Amino acid sequence: MKIPDPVVAVRGLTKSYGGRIVVDHLDLDVHAGEVVGLIGANGAGKTTAVECVQGLRRPESGTIEVLGLDPVRDAARLRPLVGSQLQSSGLPDRLRVGEAVELFSGRRAKDADLLLERFGLGHRRRYAFGTMSGGERQRLFLVLALLNQPRLVILDELTQGLDPSARREVWSAVSQLREAGTTVLLVTHELDEAEALCERVVAMRAGRVLDAGTPAELVARHASWATVRFALPSGRPDEALAALRRLPGVSDVTRHGDQVVVHGARAVIAHTGAWLVTRGRVPDDLRVEVPDLETALLALLDASTHDLTGAA
Repeated sequence: MKIPDPVVAVRGLTKSYGGRIVVDHLDLDVHAGEVVGLIGANGAGKTTAVECVQGLRRPESGTIEVLGLDPVRDAARLRPLVGSQLQSSGLPDRLRVGEAVELFSGRRAKDADLLLERFGLGHRRRYAFGTMSGGERQRLFLVLALLNQPRLVILDELTQGLDPSARREVWSAVSQLREAGTTVLLVTHELDEAEALCERVVAMRAGRVLDAGTPAELVARHASWATVRFALPSGRPDEALAALRRLPGVSDVTRHGDQVVVHGARAVIAHTGAWLVTRGRVPDDLRVEVPDLETALLALLDASTHDLTGAA
């Protein structure tokens, strides 16, 4: 069976400013219905990459196809098929919500009303943009991005500067896009956001791809350890510590007062739990710590730094 062509296909994309390479031979695929995140520290080239994908920047080399079209040469044909919210998105403070959707919707007034209701803004039609909360503004940008029923939506730092409650509102809106089968390319430096929303993430540094995969795959590859903490069982502590050190996957066992810390591969969680059960005691203070995507990215960036230092 033939595999469908990707919605976004980038090969060897290179872009520089003032002689400084910002995107360096980037390869990227985004398939229909996926939510793919570009992650990395500020200056990694994420925003420049998506601006090239949209045709807002012209690359020096490489090829880009979006829905089978060239973003620069076929800009007029592609524009109705792609919705976007960029870092620089903004509207006049006095512009009312209803006026904004009428301005962007053209003949799709009915669709605009449905989208406003879908994203919880139906009651805000008469409100000025300047009076809206951060979460409401970002949900409005999502509405505007979706007015033409685009096949691809590009979101750049969608929740930057929002409080936790507003962030959750916007996350919920993006989840609705995912559930509806909309293809989303998401730029974010919020790793919990990428972990919550993205099927795949692409980690970038200095314009290059360091690694790509599901958030769980990146964590497994770059931060596969786990830590188990609990109060040491009573009686013969030295024997207990020795027994814990012999468990499969254990790399280190330390004692801090009456607390024991078991560190090692993910298998230590199961093996330590089984050992406690055989002793007839599961401590009330048992705590398991596993790394997240942020920890994995930091490890990946650290490893890439050592590679660059070694190469130098």
